[in-house]
Amino acid sequence: MRAIGVSDDGIDIMLPKESSFVISLPKMKAPKALILKQQMLSLGGDAAYSRKVLTDSSAVSEVILFGTEVHYRRLAESIKRQQFGMNGLSKQIDSLLRGISSQPKILRARDKSLDLSERTAIMGVLNITPDSFSDGGDFLEPSAAIDRALQMAIEGADIIDIGAESTRPGAKSVDSAEQIRRLLPVLSAIKGRSNALISVDTCRADVAGSVLQEGADIINDISGLNFDRGMADVVASHDAGIVIMHIKGTPQNMQDAPHYDDLLGEVYSSLAQSCSKALEAGIDRTSIVVDPGIGFGKTLKHNLELLNNLFTFKGLSMPILIGPSRKSFLGRILNAEVGERLFGTAASVAVGILRGATIVRVHDVSEIRQVRDVADAILRS
Repeated sequence: MRAIGVSDDGIDIMLPKESSFVISLPKMKAPKALILKQQMLSLGGDAAYSRKVLTDSSAVSEVILFGTEVHYRRLAESIKRQQFGMNGLSKQIDSLLRGISSQPKILRARDKSLDLSERTAIMGVLNITPDSFSDGGDFLEPSAAIDRALQMAIEGADIIDIGAESTRPGAKSVDSAEQIRRLLPVLSAIKGRSNALISVDTCRADVAGSVLQEGADIINDISGLNFDRGMADVVASHDAGIVIMHIKGTPQNMQDAPHYDDLLGEVYSSLAQSCSKALEAGIDRTSIVVDPGIGFGKTLKHNLELLNNLFTFKGLSMPILIGPSRKSFLGRILNAEVGERLFGTAASVAVGILRGATIVRVHDVSEIRQVRDVADAILRS
């Protein structure tokens, strides 16, 4: 539009008209569903619902809306004064539109910040455990872990994510004292020696408190603040960053035939609830990252659907992190062992970036940096 001489004001008016997407509204009563259908049709969009809505005034149905950003803005305005509690739905749609149109550009963690507007950030994985699925035992000794952390920073990691407890399927729990014993020597040795932010992968509030006191910047909580009620308060008290991940079950049982009636809707709702917990505890919105939890209570089909529909989670208005690196779903596709999944990881990262990932969590930083650079160049062309 600029190339043909359209004014900036005109561009602002017309650009949303080409942005079409679908909104799913669960458990709408028949009167609401009928109003939404009528309103969307009058605005040039559409809505779909169960045929029961037409014959039973007490029916409840999911309603799927089809439209552009302009349609939804006008819908939110038009239903404000409708009956059946439509004002609340109007506010939810407004909030969703704000989230989609105002994606975060900065991740703040304590007194540091990471610019997310220039490129997709890379989080390097460092497991100081004897039993992690990929690199268990490789970096258990502090000297090896310190060397690897600093090497990843040189290779281009924006964040170093250190874990002292394996979260692979069926992994045994590690008590807080042992996690702290493994973590503190590494943290104290690497803090301040690179520009990379330091993240610690733990779902225990006492571990989080110890590592934040030692200088960590971010807590990566696989439970999404659900395993330890004190986690949100600890993170808030240190003004730290938090990665909120979705998991179905626990690492001990998460792969026992995981089932979802609505994968995207259930993961989205769970992440939204966890984000609300974080905000209520006082964690700053610019310090929250969401992770749909690839491989955590998900089948192969679930993982592929999440990666292919990452845009869904932009409605949360938080940076989106994905962690597909070397995981078993890649092994199933490729019939490859853990050490032979680099190209599979690269493909999933590239697709993830093009679908909306803001941060990618990987073991092979140097190689994935090249993948990131190419995917970003294509996305921003």
